[in-house]
Amino acid sequence: MADCRSTDDGPGVICIGEALVDLLAPVGVALKDAREFTLAPGGAPANVAVGLTRLGVRASFAGKVGDDPFGSLLHDTLQRAGVDISHLRVTSDARTTLAWVARPTADTPEFLFYRNPGADALLRADELDPAYLLGASIVHFGSLSLSAEPARSATLAAIGTAREAGRLVSYDPNWRPDVWSSASEGHAWMLEGLARADLVKVNEAELTLLTGSPDPPEGAGELLDRGAKLVVVTGGGSGAYFANSRAHGFVPAFEVSVIDTTGCGDAFTAALLVQVLDAPQPLEHVDDTYLRAALRFANAAAALTATRQGVIPALPDRAQVEVLCRGEIDVRDPLDSR
Repeated sequence: MADCRSTDDGPGVICIGEALVDLLAPVGVALKDAREFTLAPGGAPANVAVGLTRLGVRASFAGKVGDDPFGSLLHDTLQRAGVDISHLRVTSDARTTLAWVARPTADTPEFLFYRNPGADALLRADELDPAYLLGASIVHFGSLSLSAEPARSATLAAIGTAREAGRLVSYDPNWRPDVWSSASEGHAWMLEGLARADLVKVNEAELTLLTGSPDPPEGAGELLDRGAKLVVVTGGGSGAYFANSRAHGFVPAFEVSVIDTTGCGDAFTAALLVQVLDAPQPLEHVDDTYLRAALRFANAAAALTATRQGVIPALPDRAQVEVLCRGEIDVRDPLDSR
């Protein structure tokens, strides 16, 4: 049984994986048509770590960046955000990964990674101290760190250490086909990650990829049968579905004026992990009332993030999320109401 209580001296959550730099095209412009880009620090696990600190949870990031200006940007950004970077490694063997990102429409994101290899893929198992991993209540990871060695072995070893000690493992099977040599390889390793996870957060496309079903109740049920204790399926502007052994249901999203949806899933994950840390029962037994409130909180964090471009600058703090949850601002235009 995973123990989600915070430790006295360690971070509440350790996020393992990629820290990279996003080059964001203007919203509404495809990559092939873009002529200018905005530089933004990112990477899903790094975003989640910052999101957690903004929401008042001690968080750590474990990963690797290049010994270059982009690596320095990521180091300084995480440090300023209050993330523990004691396990952020630097290498001169590869450059910091870059991701070119465009949103020509809300439903058709484009990602192009420059990573051959990227520094994030060079994280080694011996660079992750087991005692450090066991100082957290939750270890969170995504599928990109499974896409290349030695980061794959490092990630799997860290997850194994956490699970053996009864820590909760959180997984975001963040599907980015550009980082895999083939779709079949990516699918296989995403399933390997799934087999080691207690909490699984997927979007609708990833649910279909992993289960063959686009239906949240059916797909989530299959993921629970495979060993997950709580499954959450995000549906963008429609809301999110949850299921565990005790409860299941749908929680609608907030209506906001959307500027950029990049990183909303990371904001959602961070907010969900905050609620999981405070859960009154083991994850598989948390009741309907608590889970609905938890997803409302996560939906609010994602909605606020959508009102600004870029991920890390847009991640909200706990007070902003709680104000939106209470309905004390005009949710159709939260950016002007912060």
